[in-house]
Amino acid sequence: MATDRLSMVGTDENPLGIFLRDRRARLDPVTYGFSSSRRRTPGLRREEVAQRANVSATWYTWLEQGRGGSPSADVLDRLARALALNPVEREHLFLLAQHRPPQVQYEAPHGVTPRLQRVLDAMTYSPAFVRTVRWDIVAWNHAATQVLGDYAAFPPEQRNSLRLIFGNPQVRERMTEWESDARAIVAAFRAEIARIGASRDVEAFVAEMCEQSPEFADMWGDHDVRAYGEGTKHMRHPVVGPVALDYSVFAVSDQPGLSMVVYSPATPEDAVRVRRLVDGPAGSGVS
Repeated sequence: MATDRLSMVGTDENPLGIFLRDRRARLDPVTYGFSSSRRRTPGLRREEVAQRANVSATWYTWLEQGRGGSPSADVLDRLARALALNPVEREHLFLLAQHRPPQVQYEAPHGVTPRLQRVLDAMTYSPAFVRTVRWDIVAWNHAATQVLGDYAAFPPEQRNSLRLIFGNPQVRERMTEWESDARAIVAAFRAEIARIGASRDVEAFVAEMCEQSPEFADMWGDHDVRAYGEGTKHMRHPVVGPVALDYSVFAVSDQPGLSMVVYSPATPEDAVRVRRLVDGPAGSGVS
């Protein structure tokens, strides 16, 4: 087996076949209901992978040999399941076979890991939070509590950027450019849920927002889309007055349904105000 693996190094004549053979060799036959006796090499046999994927054993053999043609997305999905590929391996399979990533399959996030929370907490003077594709705020740091507001004061179902922007008078009062900011956020929300394949998953939420807020319904009806990767947020804080914050949005690796939003003071004067809030008494309200 070691010789076979070494022979693969340095060749790219059939990268798809090499990848399939390598993943097949990593699977334990007993785990998948096959006998482990009378096997010359580790892993599943070709006909066993074909059986699990519900494809012809001959065709699968040809595929490993580089003679199977271009498999469909449905077949690739079945092969990914048959070979127990993780999301990164599944994407790699599609790239090798079709030279493009698979269609996005949205999965609800599993929550924030302790490691990610420590990343948030390490940003002492940079307000930051993690939100879902529905823009529910699921984690935040101390700086966010002091500068943006105390999300813990709200029940979980109300910790949502869109609910707060369109339904909380205090939040609206603190947004010095509410109209333009709200439109930008709705357009970014529309683009994000389409990009991540979550449009159907948020239909009920969108319908609820349209019913509760005519302004949201009007903006949603414009069908605008835009990126929300970075920009500047202007707010009016009740303790320190005007504050400008630059923001950047980052995807959370392995969880496409989560994004981290990180703010930093836009000017030295804003940095002084942020430090005053973080180091001093608790802030008030949420923005």
